[in-house]
Amino acid sequence: MRVLVKNAHVLTPLGDLGVVNVMVKDGVVEGFDVEAVPDRVVDAERYYVAPGFIDTHIHGYGGVDVTEASAEEILEMSGGLAEHGVTGFLASTVAAPHERLLQACSNVAAASSRWSPSKGARILGVHLEGPYLNPKMKGAMNEQYFRKPSLRELDEYVSASRGLVRQVTVAPEVEGALEFIEEASRRGITVSVGHTDATYEQALRAVEAGARKANHIFNQMRGFHHREPGTAMALLLDTDVFVEMIVDFVHLHPATVRLVYRLAGPLRTVLITDAVRAAGLPDGEYTLGGLRIVVKEGVSRLADSGALAGSTLTMDRAVRNMTKVGANTLEALTMASYTPAKSVGALGRERVGLLRPGYAADMVVLDERLEVKKTIIAGEVVYEA
Repeated sequence: MRVLVKNAHVLTPLGDLGVVNVMVKDGVVEGFDVEAVPDRVVDAERYYVAPGFIDTHIHGYGGVDVTEASAEEILEMSGGLAEHGVTGFLASTVAAPHERLLQACSNVAAASSRWSPSKGARILGVHLEGPYLNPKMKGAMNEQYFRKPSLRELDEYVSASRGLVRQVTVAPEVEGALEFIEEASRRGITVSVGHTDATYEQALRAVEAGARKANHIFNQMRGFHHREPGTAMALLLDTDVFVEMIVDFVHLHPATVRLVYRLAGPLRTVLITDAVRAAGLPDGEYTLGGLRIVVKEGVSRLADSGALAGSTLTMDRAVRNMTKVGANTLEALTMASYTPAKSVGALGRERVGLLRPGYAADMVVLDERLEVKKTIIAGEVVYEA
């Protein structure tokens, strides 16, 4: 089956190809301006066409909470995310009892096995945000479920998910963390440093052990002091580390966003939403990992303490926000597609995050304001504004 996406202003996003015709064969980009007769034609109307967004840190959307969701609900979430240009995501859990996390991993695996392009965004795997975290930096997590890193538990999560555990967040100062990081990274799992009070030196040791990502930089993380640079500075300065950012201008001041972007650049900066089930829904009361949250004016907070509890951010809005702090369109799109895909190995494994022959034909069509006009997955239009 050949699909022609014509009149596409292609941003790969590592370069601007101008207006070309994209030929898709059997769900994969065949080439640009290929001489072949298509079975179907999609007109991009000279809008921007870029790789679909990849959200590697999202807990829920549209009433669905990954930690508690059934396979069917996770697939519903996939459909909702496509409306925001997302073509792939890691279903992210919060700290919970071991059996609950095993069930969540199993449900993600079941959803992934039932996925097809018409369902919406690809389910790339599981991100375990915890339970191997520091209670001092619990954020909106239930600290009663925090525990020491366990390779035995990791084996069980990997088994339950059918090999789909792609990322795990760990506080490196917790007992046993460095050995855990070394082994998890050896297995090809991206280890993210987060919910941590690690010193600068402890964070560096985590990177030496194999950690390659900063979990929502600065949030629930030891910050900077001129005599003790802290976790965030260690991760920002290490060129081997990807850096997650929640660019809703609530979790980070615009000046902080600009600082991170200038230090890490588009090839290390990973835009995430950290969204919860309230994303895409009106203000009101919801839950996150069994804790009550209140969303007011789009900001999610724990009902009892007022602490930030994830976000209601969407990836398309994160991209637009990046352009407000000085990133150009190509850079903002890179941080939402190519770099997140690379950070979890999806650039090579699923061949997503880049518009190039041989890669999945997962695209987002955007107008000049970077509003989503269409979302295309494996050459199939799954959303149209």
